[in-house]
Amino acid sequence: MSAEEVPSPPPGEVGKPTGAVPVAAIEEITEPGDPRIADYRALTDVELRTRWEPPHGLFIAEGELVLRRAVRAGYRPRSFLVDAKRVDQLGDLDTGGAPVYAASPSVLEQTTGFHVHRGVLGSFQRRELPSVAEVLGSARRLVILEDVNNHTNLGAIFRAVAGLGVDAVLLSPSCADPLYRRSVRVSMGEVFAVPYARLEPWPDGLAEVRAAGFAVLALTPAVDAVPIQRLDPAQRTRAALLLGAEGAGLTGAAQKASDVRVVIPMRRGVDSLNVAAAAAVACWELGRDDPV
Repeated sequence: MSAEEVPSPPPGEVGKPTGAVPVAAIEEITEPGDPRIADYRALTDVELRTRWEPPHGLFIAEGELVLRRAVRAGYRPRSFLVDAKRVDQLGDLDTGGAPVYAASPSVLEQTTGFHVHRGVLGSFQRRELPSVAEVLGSARRLVILEDVNNHTNLGAIFRAVAGLGVDAVLLSPSCADPLYRRSVRVSMGEVFAVPYARLEPWPDGLAEVRAAGFAVLALTPAVDAVPIQRLDPAQRTRAALLLGAEGAGLTGAAQKASDVRVVIPMRRGVDSLNVAAAAAVACWELGRDDPV
């Protein structure tokens, strides 16, 4: 399944709207340059969005299911931008008093830079990230990422973490923004459910993870690394999986700061997996004996 081929929500996850947003509450947008929808401008321009969203304390969520998960996680909506024909999708959503803007598909595309085929966008207020100590204090297992700046991989990793029993994520300073629209979409909103923090300084901050009682497990394709299924019980129970960027992998400094180098055994001459796939396999392996 590609990152764009997201599955339909399970029955009962979203629920059928019980009523329409009051017509009086809907503000019509007819021009892509309307300042009321500045939050949604040029959503495909990664550099522009990176300069705009974090400094303005916002992020963009796309699709009804993802919007609902953002609201359920307690993020405060700033506004919603909807295909005029799909306003009823927000019928039973608690908008928190945020304005609902409706526009034609053409105006949506001119504003955002792409065809908004899910028909619903929301701008939400960011929250202050927890401290590393807070994340470590509430986690039993976690994933640590170094230089992972591909938004698709980042979103897929958060979805794997949420679904496979890992409690939190720590990011090196150079990692991409988990609340960038593509990461949010690929994670199907699970990024809202997983605590995360930035770990600094890097890689010296890994000492704080070890001091909290975690075994830092550096994933690498090296032939002399320990097969992940052979880790001892203590390493498996309080594990901090450390993964690097696609292609480059972990830096030597990050590997030296770890407790043990770990490999996922491969076959047919394949040296490694995509970082998101590797994270999913490793998370499953460490939690395979946990009660579900």
